[in-house]
Amino acid sequence: MPARPSVPLQALSRTDKVAVVKYALRGRERLGLLRPVGEALSFQGLHWDDEIRSPAELAPPETDVSEKEIEGALTLMETMTVDSLDDLDVTDHYTEALHEVIEAKAEHREPAAPEAERGETAPVVDLMAALEASVAKAKESRGESGEPATVHELPKPKKKTAAKKTAAKKSAAKKTTAKKTDRRKSA
Repeated sequence: MPARPSVPLQALSRTDKVAVVKYALRGRERLGLLRPVGEALSFQGLHWDDEIRSPAELAPPETDVSEKEIEGALTLMETMTVDSLDDLDVTDHYTEALHEVIEAKAEHREPAAPEAERGETAPVVDLMAALEASVAKAKESRGESGEPATVHELPKPKKKTAAKKTAAKKSAAKKTTAKKTDRRKSA
């Protein structure tokens, strides 16, 4: 005999509503949200007012935004907008790759190479050459000459060991004096 959907599931599905519920967990009364998802009820925990931090402490500082920047953002949003969620590629590629690795190991074979390794590799960029060119361009824009800067050696720091030795001698002298005083008192 097939299982019948529960009464709350049927009622929520027909009305296209969600239910806010109270439940007890770890000695506290809490809030939750029940909503139908296919043939099951989905439960999500909610927070009480006093458990939610003020967004003011998380807000970034105000900045000046030009009209050109706003127009650019709107244009970008327009190019990325789709008519239906079916048009989006919302596939969990990580989980698919993980399942492929698990299946390959179960069949005692090597997993398929990731798509990035199958295709052509990106051109190799000489980072040092790019950095040197960037530095040269920056120097040129500041009007600096191409001559290397002069380097001077820093003077060596003075040794502080003499002060430590003097302090050690003084403390040793105090200990010797204290021992002599103790001997005189005991005699």
